[in-house]
Amino acid sequence: MGFKEMFSKKNKMPAAQPEVESATAEMGGQTSAQQKAIIGTEQLREASQVLQKYKTGKKNLEERVIANEQWYKLRHWDYIRSGEQKKTEPASGWLFNAIASKHADMMDNYPMANILPREESDKKEAEKLTAVVPVVMEQADYEEVYSRTCDDKLRGGTGVTGVFWNPKKLNGLGDVDIRVMDVLNLFWEPGVMDIQESKHFFSLELWDNDLLEQSYPQLKGKLGGSTATVNTYIHDDTVSTDGKTMVVDWYYKKLQNGRTVLHYCKYVGDTVLFATENEPKFRERGMYDHGQYPFVFDPLYRVKGSPCGFGYIDLAKSAQEHIDKCNQAMMRNMLTNAKPRYFIRTDGAVNEAEFADLDKDFVHVDGNLGQDSILPIKGVGLDGNYFSILENKILELKETTGNRDVSNGGTTSGVTAASAIAAMQEAGSKLSRDANKASYRVYRKIVYMVIELIRQFYELHRYFRIQGAAGQDEFVEYSNAGIKPQKNGAGMGLEETYRLPIFDIEVAVQKQSAYSKLSQNELAIQLYNAGFFNPQMADQALACLEVMDFDRKQFVIGKVQKNMTLLQQLQMSQQRVLELAQMVDKLSGRTNLTGAVAAEMGMAVPAGNTGPVQVSEEGAMALGSEAAENENTKKARQRVAESTAPA
Repeated sequence: MGFKEMFSKKNKMPAAQPEVESATAEMGGQTSAQQKAIIGTEQLREASQVLQKYKTGKKNLEERVIANEQWYKLRHWDYIRSGEQKKTEPASGWLFNAIASKHADMMDNYPMANILPREESDKKEAEKLTAVVPVVMEQADYEEVYSRTCDDKLRGGTGVTGVFWNPKKLNGLGDVDIRVMDVLNLFWEPGVMDIQESKHFFSLELWDNDLLEQSYPQLKGKLGGSTATVNTYIHDDTVSTDGKTMVVDWYYKKLQNGRTVLHYCKYVGDTVLFATENEPKFRERGMYDHGQYPFVFDPLYRVKGSPCGFGYIDLAKSAQEHIDKCNQAMMRNMLTNAKPRYFIRTDGAVNEAEFADLDKDFVHVDGNLGQDSILPIKGVGLDGNYFSILENKILELKETTGNRDVSNGGTTSGVTAASAIAAMQEAGSKLSRDANKASYRVYRKIVYMVIELIRQFYELHRYFRIQGAAGQDEFVEYSNAGIKPQKNGAGMGLEETYRLPIFDIEVAVQKQSAYSKLSQNELAIQLYNAGFFNPQMADQALACLEVMDFDRKQFVIGKVQKNMTLLQQLQMSQQRVLELAQMVDKLSGRTNLTGAVAAEMGMAVPAGNTGPVQVSEEGAMALGSEAAENENTKKARQRVAESTAPA
């Protein structure tokens, strides 16, 4: 069966495999040795043709990414003028500084996920996932992946993250594997903006031949014939590909039983190493249950007709080139004027060797030395306009990339307050915030994929060390039992249905810049000085907080409400104590207890303290018990006195 028969056009169901499906069903899901594999040599050849087509459509993108890497390394003159005679070509780091500053902004605003349930019954699982997923991603070294992906996004225009299940991790138990992917090694259908719309997706990687033969013994004697290649960057070192073979990971989608199934095939040349359609347990289910290509693209500035975008180098390399050319002209002018040069007549009698040697004290001449035998060449200095042009180009690069001085810590004269510096930074970092929000949307997709892999593969219980609410380490046990499809039950002759717990992901900022922290601390001090945490002013504070907007606002509102509740409870307790004191004064005939209690609690008491006292039911019962006890005690003392009195 050919490749074209297996995959029909877009939005049409692929051709079925009745022979294979029926034979598999009759054997209880087991394939025989005589049964033909669905993915074989013919299908691999067709897939390689599609791969070659995808590579041709991606040629311009790869050339641009390779050139941008040279610009990032300040080697752009070698790339632009390769083969020409090298001249004085200084390369300044203004563009590099802009990229480094943007990367620092991204790392200062490293994301974290808060997983929320869509149904009340899933609330407990959402709380567990909120604690477990960050640990899973930390064990996958996601922070390093995030950093490198941001680098690729800023330099080449697109960062790509791969989210896979690695069955070899944890000594064979398996776990989520998150990796940064090189866009040069990935291939998709030209013209699509979302890779999930591509019919096929290819990921290529070089493997050592000895490692391949150890992992796949069927490759012995077959290596070296693979024609799949990828473009490479311009390295400083000599990178040899001897003894290596290109391995192709081929992903494709099929519509089976009304659902999109993701299939996967790993092959070298015409040899299949693994194919989900050739394995009975994966044939209907596919590679991953979520049915998505396990790659997430993060473009900086999107373009039509491609999932990739362009970065800051594409945006500002023209200004950087002009800056370098201005520096080059100034450098040449400086070197020309710094070294004296002379006109010498060809018929002159001056010994040129002695004249050029500055260590010679005497220069010999033949005959008379005329005034025009040697004339110094007068240098011409640059006009101030040229320096203004250079400064304007530098400002253009800063404005274009949003890398203003305040973003790097510089401020205008007179600005020293942390809040003012933070406000200036916030006003000058709109581009960074926009790029960060785009990265957060990509981060949300990555977390969704991680949750889906946990749902599919976490069959056994695992233990995680998490940080509890009190800041102490806690050890929790977790498996996918609570997030797997759950039976809804069947009734009234209907078939049994399943409910799939689905979660929403809220992205928050885990790290902040030092100025943001100082600004937030200064805001807390201002709230304290304004009396926001005074429980007697809670109503006014809550009204003011409702119209304010700052980080952790709900936490502050909760504290103010808690202080107000504690004050109300305290006032109720004081009122009850005062009522009891008034009752004691009324029954004992004294009038000083109520005043003393009121003075102790700072409460006002009506003069004379003779009015009726309103006592709660609980207070009356307690006071009645106390009065009865005092009366019994009084009678007992009277009996004792009578019995001991003399006759």
